[in-house]
Amino acid sequence: PPSPPGWGGVGSGSVWLTSALGASLLMMLALGVAGNLYTLFITRSAVLRRSGSMYVYIVNLALADLLYLSTIPFVVCTYFAHDWLFGEVGCRVLLSLDLLTMHASVFVLVAMSLERYRAVAEPFAARRSGARGRRLAAAAIWSAAFILTLPMMIMIRSREGRPNAAGYAKRICFPTWTQEAFKAYLTVLFLTSVLVPGLVIVALYAGLARRYWTAQASLVGSSRSSRGRGLKQKVMLMVFCIVVAYWVCFLPFWGWQLVQLFSPHSLRALSPATHSYVNFFVTCLTYGNSCVNPFFTGHPLRLRQHNTFVLLFIELLFICNCSSVFTRK
Repeated sequence: PPSPPGWGGVGSGSVWLTSALGASLLMMLALGVAGNLYTLFITRSAVLRRSGSMYVYIVNLALADLLYLSTIPFVVCTYFAHDWLFGEVGCRVLLSLDLLTMHASVFVLVAMSLERYRAVAEPFAARRSGARGRRLAAAAIWSAAFILTLPMMIMIRSREGRPNAAGYAKRICFPTWTQEAFKAYLTVLFLTSVLVPGLVIVALYAGLARRYWTAQASLVGSSRSSRGRGLKQKVMLMVFCIVVAYWVCFLPFWGWQLVQLFSPHSLRALSPATHSYVNFFVTCLTYGNSCVNPFFTGHPLRLRQHNTFVLLFIELLFICNCSSVFTRK
């Protein structure tokens, strides 16, 4: 089977392009770490802890982003060295960390979407659910993410590839299971990290849009009707943004991985360098996700006193985290 997602070799491409890609990732690392640390700093506010229903989820999303971003130096080193330098322990820890944080992040986004939906559909029940329930939900999220990651942690190994013309064999991280088992596992990961969460988020926000559309329709004829029509359009625009951005963030990476796995013959026309650079590019998209999350989370933390519709749009943007899931990725 192919190497696990996101950690393939670079091949023998030009140094300047490899350097540009490495510099891009390191820039994402700096921006992402600074932004997520700033988010964690803001969440220390006692006022936010008392009033913010999203507080627990924001903290967990920032922590997942920081863990995911921490793998960037190892990715950059691997692409520059054209080799795996971190041994079998590195294979198990770093690849598992990719999958763990990817699932934790996307599950947190689903939980946030559900929280926002309940706040509108069942406002009294939503108010009764306190911080303890959200902490339990966060613990369940990380537990589920760990369970989905466990097979990779157990089955991955470091091994030497085929020797090149000079007789040098580079090391790679390689799953020990059969081709069919690896296909099945990656298919499950695609379902749990992209397809199913994506459909759930779309369904929740479509329901939100419908409820707000209905609520605003009742304002026709009042002095607020024109503003209501504008809000309806903005809600629908945000839903459209969520749908498009979610798939744009995660589908390129997973599409590339699944094509390599299920239809490798269709990629034979690509040179090894092109193959590696496409892999690098789609991986960059997933790291970009962790880099931009703080820009979406910072606003609701500072603008709690704004009206309900403004908060809705900001929290919709929260989910519209254009580059996971990916290893988000």
